[in-house]
Amino acid sequence: MNREEIKNLLPHREPMLLVDDAVVQEDNSAVGHYTVRGDEWFLQGHFPGNPVVPGVVLCEMMGQTCCVLLADQIVGKTPYFTGIDKVKFRSTVRPGDTLEMHCRILRSLRSFFVTECKAFVNGKLCVSGDLSFALVEEE
Repeated sequence: MNREEIKNLLPHREPMLLVDDAVVQEDNSAVGHYTVRGDEWFLQGHFPGNPVVPGVVLCEMMGQTCCVLLADQIVGKTPYFTGIDKVKFRSTVRPGDTLEMHCRILRSLRSFFVTECKAFVNGKLCVSGDLSFALVEEE
């Protein structure tokens, strides 16, 4: 999926759409990418002269990638975070870096999902953790 196809799936729009492309793998995992340009809103002031992607933004990027796994189930619903667990930040992500996110569903119950995510830059693990969210009917 490219950005336009992802927009058909997710309610996010610029500047909050934080996945450039994503694909569902044969093993039912998803891989997404985002290239940090350097002009993003979340880098302004974080930190002057030393721009670093904030950890919560990295979690959001992984969460958006997870939603690609639920393409059939997400129509007419909005994905909301319900938990972030076991998250570890191991390396900084900076302008010019392309983040490669790997996500898979650990378990699900109706509209509630727990996922395992890892994100890498040039093969180096930057962040990992378990993200959970619910798909809520749109009003």
